[in-house]
This record gives sequence, C-alpha cells and structure tokens, in this order.
Amino acid sequence: MRITCVGGGPAGLYFSVLAKLADPANEVTVLERNPKGVTWGWGVVFWDDLLDDLFRYDPVSAERIWESARKWDEYEVRATGKPVTHLAGYGFSLGRHRLLEILAERAAELGVNVSYSDELSDLAALPPADLVVACDGARSRVREAHAGHFGAEVEVAANKYIWLGTPHVFDTFTFGFERTEAGWIWYHAYPFDDTTSTFIVECQPSTWAALGFDTLDGRAGSARLQEIFADHLHGAPLIDQRAEIGGTGWLNFRRVTAQRWDHGNVVLMGDAAHTTHFAIGSGTKLAMQDAMALADAVAGASGEGLPVALERYEHRRKAAMAPLQKAARASSAWFERLPEYADLPAKRFSYALSDRRGEYPAWRYLLHMSTQSPLPRTMLRWTLSARRWSRARRRPVTAGPMITNTA
Repeated sequence: MRITCVGGGPAGLYFSVLAKLADPANEVTVLERNPKGVTWGWGVVFWDDLLDDLFRYDPVSAERIWESARKWDEYEVRATGKPVTHLAGYGFSLGRHRLLEILAERAAELGVNVSYSDELSDLAALPPADLVVACDGARSRVREAHAGHFGAEVEVAANKYIWLGTPHVFDTFTFGFERTEAGWIWYHAYPFDDTTSTFIVECQPSTWAALGFDTLDGRAGSARLQEIFADHLHGAPLIDQRAEIGGTGWLNFRRVTAQRWDHGNVVLMGDAAHTTHFAIGSGTKLAMQDAMALADAVAGASGEGLPVALERYEHRRKAAMAPLQKAARASSAWFERLPEYADLPAKRFSYALSDRRGEYPAWRYLLHMSTQSPLPRTMLRWTLSARRWSRARRRPVTAGPMITNTA
C-alpha cells in the first residue's frame, strides 16, 4: 500500500512507524512543512496509559521515549495569599523536539521516507497514494480542502492563553495563580528535561486586556509576565517563540470537531480531526492513540475494504475520546470561572482545582485534606511510586533509567 502522511507531528510519524511494522512492503511517505529539527512548542505530558500502549505497539520507540522522559511525583499548587498545597498523582514529560526526533529516527530505520521543508502549497501535487492521512494540525489544509464533507466545527474558548518556555526547572508539575490589579492570571508549568520547563499562562480576556497584552509584542509581553510571576521563576526569563518572528503566541483555544473523518482515500488524524483543551494535557496522547487505531484499521483493510476500515477507525476513536472530551470541556469551563473559587481556603481551592471535572467520590476529599502535612504526603508518594514501578515491570521491555529531578 502507498501511504502519504501530510504532517510530521507525533501522529503522522508514529502512524508511519506502525504502518511499516504492520507490513514492511508498505510505501510510506511523511510530508513535513518545517525543516528537520525545527518545531514549535516546548514539552508534552503523558501518563501510564499511553506508555502501556506505546510498549504494546512498538517496544523499540517506547523504550527510547521512556528513557528520555522526565518523571514528576505530585502536583504543586501556589496561589497569592495561600500556603502551598499539593495534589496526589504522577506523570511524565518530554520535550516535543525530543519526541519528534525519536519518532523520526525510528521511522527512518524502518524505511519511511520523511520529507522536510515540504510546504505542499498545492494539494493537487500530492504523490499518488492509496491512503492519504491528514495529520496537519487544527488548521488542516487537507480538511479545509473538503470542508463541506468533513463538516468541521470550531468553538473558540473565552480565555486567553500562551505557551511559553523557561530555563527555570520546576521541581514538579506546578499550578501557580497570581492576583493582579486587573484580576487573576495563572500558569501550568512542568519540567521536561534538565534545563527547561513548559510554562502555559492563561487568564480571562478582561484581565489580558487590562494588563496590556493586547498592545505588547512578544518580547515586551514576556517581560511583563516575568514581573507578574517573579516569585515563581526565581529570576529566569520566559521565552515566547513567536517573538523571534515579530509576533506573539497569545491565542484563544480552538475546539475543533469534525463530523466525518474520512473522504474517499483521505482520513483525518490527531488535531486535524479533533482538539482537546490543554487543561487536561491529553493532546499528544490522543494523537498517538489515533495512530494506533488507524494502523489497526489499515492492517485489517484487506479483508473488508479501505472505506469500511476507515469508518471502523473513526467509530472506535470517537467512542474512546468521548469521556476525555467531556472532561476537557469541564476543565476549561472551570478555569473560565476561576474567580468564583479564588477566595476559597488553600486546601479547598486546590481540591476544587483537582476535581474540576466533578468526578471524584467523597473519599477523595478526605484523602486530599489528610495528606497535606509532610508525613502522610510522603507515604502517599511512596505508594504511588510503588504502583508506577509495578506497572513498568509488566511492560514488554524492561525500562531503562529514568531522568530524575535534580533541583
């Protein structure tokens, strides 16, 4: 089968790997608009469920991702006028650049042709293919070329946000909230290697405008945010990648949903088919799980035909994503109503943050309140660490050493 992936992000590269593993005779090409080694974005987060899937589908690339990832053992919550509190849980983070590097190397090993700096200004110039996978992002040009068929709908969220990086390495995943003269502004931050953290800032549009971000360019805006979050950054700068080209990275989140995912031999995957609010950190996970489901469908296409296989892929993924999409909507709505919760005492505020999807049983509140002092908090971290270790042992390949916090 001749397969062309339009877009060399995690979804496109990982699908290309799986397509070659399924049948080495498949001719797979990935067209990526950026030059090799160039990407927008900072780090990505994921959890055990994605790692389990990665080791099941391709232990080789999974092992490399595991070895390059950084772990964190809890969530820290900081807010103006409140003592620091903590939330139970652990996860993993990895630089987007490193993730793409791992996947591109694996694809090349298997014989995938990855073409960089391929802008594909004319979709008619696509090479002949039995299957075209549109994984070219939320503003997919392939999807828009058949907009009437795919029926994509875009819902724009109210809050403003910006995706930044910083050389300040946070100890763990951290939520920070600052009360300014214009209202509340907050960040989600996490380390993803030994030198850098992702730093996502969000606020209501009225606060954004009152603080002057509607008139500041990228560099001036970053400097203003450094002042606001000075107590959290310990003198480190904030970096807006868009500032280098004279712009700024402030956006409103665009929730994309496509009514249909396939059109003839064209199929949507990742952000081209759906976007999920960053507040639950599942964008990369969902994109790579799309790739797994599509690879399964294509592998079985010989028995049922490609159109049926693509329909099966769409139905499987829509059903699997429905709970997460519901959670993402609840989570983003909570942040849009943040001032309603901001005056709660510290422990109740951080619990409201953790239960922003409204799914927790009553005992989770009791556990949260009882584990804010050092000894029970440490015991809970040990318990979760043992669970992480046990789960890792059950995976097909023995995991190598993990990058650990050095701060």
